[in-house]
Formats: sequence, C-alpha cells, structure tokens
Amino acid sequence: MLPAEIIKKIKKVHIRTGRTVNTLMAGQYKSVFRGSGMEFEEVREYAPGDDVKSIDWKVSARLGRPFVKRYREERELIVMLLVDLSASGRFGTRESSKQEVAAETAAILAFNAIRNNDKVGAILFTDRVERYIPPQKGSGHVWRVIKEVFAYQPQHRGTDISEAVGFLGRVCRKRSTAFVISDFIIPGGEVVDRQMRSTARKHELINVLISDPGEFALPAGGIVTVRDLETGRLVAMDAFHGKSRKAFEQRQRRAYERVRGAFKAADLDCIEISTAVSAADELTKYFRYRERRKR
Repeated sequence: MLPAEIIKKIKKVHIRTGRTVNTLMAGQYKSVFRGSGMEFEEVREYAPGDDVKSIDWKVSARLGRPFVKRYREERELIVMLLVDLSASGRFGTRESSKQEVAAETAAILAFNAIRNNDKVGAILFTDRVERYIPPQKGSGHVWRVIKEVFAYQPQHRGTDISEAVGFLGRVCRKRSTAFVISDFIIPGGEVVDRQMRSTARKHELINVLISDPGEFALPAGGIVTVRDLETGRLVAMDAFHGKSRKAFEQRQRRAYERVRGAFKAADLDCIEISTAVSAADELTKYFRYRERRKR
C-alpha cells in the first residue's frame, strides 16, 4: 500500500496535468511531434506541386527525369521517459523538490502522449536502471507511470545517465522520442558521452534539466554544513564570508553552464525547468519553440 501522502500527491498531479494538457497544451504536442516519425514508402515520378526538396536526385539522374521520394507518417509515436531518481533529486528549497518536479514533468509528457494515441514508457534510473516500464497506450497506463515515478524507492543513490541511455538503445528497436529528465549532476563525468551520441543517432533525445534556486547560493550567515546527497560527504562552509559565498555561487553556475554547453555543442535540445517555476509553462515554451523551428 502507498502512503496517504504519496497518493495525495499523485492524485493532485494527475488532475492538474490532465487539465493542463486539455487546455494550455491542446494541439501543441501533436503539431510538434506527430509526423516527425516518417517511414519510406516509394519513389514515384515527379508531378507538378511536389516539393522540390523531396526529389531523389540519384534516381532522377539515372532515369533521366525527376522522381520524388514518398513517405508515410508513422501511425504512432513511442515516447520514453528516462527519469533520474538519484539522491540529489530529493533537494528542494521551494514547494516541491527536484524529484517532484521531475515527476510532474513526466506526467505532463505522458498525458500528452496518451491523449494523442501514442505509446509511453519509462526508464527509472540511478547509477543503474532500477525499473523499466514498457511503452503502452491508455490512461490507466499513465496512472501506473506517474505512480511509479512518485512512489518507487530506488536501491541506489548515484547517477549514471549513460547506462540509462544505453538501456534505451537496447530495449527500443523502433525510433522513439525520449525525454531524459535529470539534474545532470555528474561529478567528474561527461554530460554527453559516446553512449549518448550513439543513441541520439537512432532516437530523438530531449534533455530536461531540473534545478533548484538553493543550489546556487548559500544561506545567509553562519557556518553551513553541506551534504552531498549521493555520496554522503559533508563539507563545512563559512556562509558569512562574502568571498566564500561568491566562490560557491560561481562554482555552481559554472557546473550548470557546463551542462547547457555540452548539450548545445552536441546539438541536443535542452529544456530548463526550475523548482521555482511552472513545469507546464516551461514545456509549453519549448513546444512553441519547436513549432517555430519546424516551420
């Protein structure tokens, strides 16, 4: 049985995200993602009105007259949610922790997928894959995904995004749209490594970077003991000292910008969501950005 507090949170997110998808995001998901998966059907002779970009120049040169490639839209899209459940996600200085915002983000994306008759699955991970939920359709399946993301108790504390992305490549043979939802705190590790680049060639990887304002500033005054939630290491800092506070903030900002820069360099999309803002609003902004880019 789930604790009453968890059930209350799940129901709240279920109701709120359902309303968001039916109002704020109505139609946006479909226009952005549906039709992006295309399967080759045939090559036929060019006809007036055909898009010049669809001309198959090799076939046209060989036969001496223009031919175009025809594609058909895939009937369904597979949406995979890779959700980081490592210990750093428990941190939060606002109403919700990073993990709760990650769960709400996953719920919104799952509702959008199901509403458009797509399949949705999930990979819950820490420094290893903890739970795999194969993609399925239906509102009952969305409830299961949300429940697992909120209530699953991970066995480990660390983070290995490469392992989760590699697992995606092994279990999903058909091209999918995969959202990697994490704070991307990987001390000493590559944000975008060979595994992520390899998987991104087969699947569309969209990274959702979760953060909390408290990560970038020490509390005002006094000696503060900071615990690394993943390693358990304790560090004492003088929050009263101005230079110490500034150095801490700069170090945290550099780490955050390093993650953003890695995604940009690898030409991978990144949606930034803070615990201080609405996840639905940030996803809506991204959908609008994708619509503009698609045009």
